[in-house]
Amino acid sequence: MRILVVEDDKEVASYLTKGLKEHNHVVDEARHGKDGLFLALSERFDAMIIDRMLPGVDGMTIVRSVRQADIKTPVLILSALGQVDDRVTGLREGGDDYLVKPFAFSELIARLDALMRRQAPESGHEVTRLVVGGLEMDLLSRTVRRDGRTIDLQPREFALLEFLMRHAGQVVTRTMLLENVWDYNFDPQTNVIDVHVSRLRQKIDRGFDGEMLQTVRGAGYTLREPDPDPS
Repeated sequence: MRILVVEDDKEVASYLTKGLKEHNHVVDEARHGKDGLFLALSERFDAMIIDRMLPGVDGMTIVRSVRQADIKTPVLILSALGQVDDRVTGLREGGDDYLVKPFAFSELIARLDALMRRQAPESGHEVTRLVVGGLEMDLLSRTVRRDGRTIDLQPREFALLEFLMRHAGQVVTRTMLLENVWDYNFDPQTNVIDVHVSRLRQKIDRGFDGEMLQTVRGAGYTLREPDPDPS
């Protein structure tokens, strides 16, 4: 996705840009409200992340201007203002979601993913099938196949594989899985992730050519097409 980040805090902007690029997104960055407004109105983006308090032109003005121009791009508002009235104002002015600082980057990514899923039906491009190499997931029938062979998964295994397939080729951390697949935080030292990944790996890799679900030591896991047979 191409994402516009409008954030005047240098450290926060760099943090966002670095993280989004690591998730294979293209990022345009603006540190001043005026520059952000120009980009938001003149360029096409898949999503916008806009800080509420900006120099020159504030974030709410940018969001209002975007909506007045009939631009329907999903907007995630960032702000240190976290009271209920602040969040309600941000959403009523045209924001699609509101994230209070400080925030976990994994939560920001999850919220962006949710915004894009919410937009998909409106654009007529709702994703109902995920494919990574020979691995296929049908989200409507909730079936999984690899190389034409059906793989039976438990509900949690299905949810885990769906998240991994949606982030194919990327390193997915344990924290991301805990927050997005289980929907709440476990003790970081729990082995629930290891257990489920091990079971899932046995089902999607055992008996097939090449390993798709791989452990990235010290970082997390990644799902990708198996390396080609050197022979």
